[in-house]
Parts: sequence; structure tokens; C-alpha cells
Amino acid sequence: MPSASESDTTVVLGERELAIGFRLVGLSHVIEVAPESAAKEFQKVMADPNVSLIIASESIRPQLSENQRTQAEGSLRPLVVFVPSPTGEYEVESLSALAKRVLGVSLAVPH
Repeated sequence: MPSASESDTTVVLGERELAIGFRLVGLSHVIEVAPESAAKEFQKVMADPNVSLIIASESIRPQLSENQRTQAEGSLRPLVVFVPSPTGEYEVESLSALAKRVLGVSLAVPH
């Protein structure tokens, strides 16, 4: 199986517990972020042309500016996926909303 090229990098952004978990499963591009550095780190990763997927902790979403949240929701490259924080509350994106955002198609069945 071919290895991922540099232009297919997956980056994880999140708190220490999330970072440890993703490192344990073998991801090497993991950035631990504190609330005060989340927006800055997110912007750096979004601007990297080699990044194709950003897995970000749900806990950093409130730290992002409105523009950054809009950018994350509309981006296909890199694709941004928010995952539940190991601690705290989280919001789950529905499958139909994810399909609409990523594929541009609605899964709604007409009546």
C-alpha cells in the first residue's frame, strides 16, 4: 500500500488528552493547543497547502473567530472535522449536514 504523500497530511488540533489518543494510534502531526493559542494554530494549519484533513477538538471551536468557523465549515481542502472533546459538552454534526457540507448534496428524501 502506498504511503501518504506530504500533500496528504492529517493534522490533529486539541487538548492534551486528545493529542495523546491520536499519537497512540500513529498520527504524528498532532498539535496540543490551549484555548488562548487555538485560533492562531488553527489559522497556521489552514494555510498549509500540504494539509488535507484537520481533526480538531470541539473545544477549540468557540475559540475561533466567526470568519474562521465559516472557513472551517466551508472548506473541502483541508477538510475540517470537529471531534468531541475528551471532557465537556459537544455538538454532533448530523450525517445529512456533513454530506451537504462535504459533498454538496442533500440526503433529504422528498415527500
